[in-house]
Amino acid sequence: MRKPILAGNWKMYKTPADTQAFFEAFKPLVADATHCDIVICPPFPNLPAAIEAAKGTNIAIGAQNLYWGREGAVTGEVSGHMLQAIGCTSVIVAHSERRQYFGEIEADVVRKTQAALEYGLMPMVCVGERLDEREGNRTEEVLAAQFDGGLAPLTPEQFAQIVIAYEPVWAIGTGKTATPQIAADAHRFIRVKAAKKFGDDLASKVRILYGGSVKPDNVKNLMAEEEIDGALVGGASLDPKSFAAIVKY
Repeated sequence: MRKPILAGNWKMYKTPADTQAFFEAFKPLVADATHCDIVICPPFPNLPAAIEAAKGTNIAIGAQNLYWGREGAVTGEVSGHMLQAIGCTSVIVAHSERRQYFGEIEADVVRKTQAALEYGLMPMVCVGERLDEREGNRTEEVLAAQFDGGLAPLTPEQFAQIVIAYEPVWAIGTGKTATPQIAADAHRFIRVKAAKKFGDDLASKVRILYGGSVKPDNVKNLMAEEEIDGALVGGASLDPKSFAAIVKY
């Protein structure tokens, strides 16, 4: 059995004070949740407050991005080494917004994923198609290209340590959600790709999350699909009661 992951991506929201208030409300709501791994990914300035607030709990803290170098003259970037040093345990890699707004390509995905693993961080590597690609019946073509370019170059040992997040871009922050069947079909396609490259054993163990307007009222149906191993939650993770309801689906 693959243990589900319910991960919250706060994007560019909340201050350190907001972060402390969130955890005060959120921690007691999920204190008895043992059925899944809980991860929250705040913006960089809020990481220390989140890590301190999550100490001794069942909540792990991740970052939203990283640079592939350890250190250097790279203004504005943060390395896996720095994230590890403050207590992060995971990091989102290649979120669709990073691809869309900052031009990240598959070569970046490989380097960032490998850098995360080098510093003991669990990479949650994002893949997914845009609306025009979905409407053009190119979903599998896009997913195959993202897998071949960003994940296939990993070694089997590296692949065994990653998490994949399928996030159809047309369903992010739009209120549109891929039906459980659409999401499961995409997850199944990714798992078949993984099996062809890395073998059935590793493919059967890799956790594939769904991301795209996940809310308390749709998470149960999504999680009922065998192929869906959790969720990467955006807006609904900003409210402690809402995210707790998702965690306790």
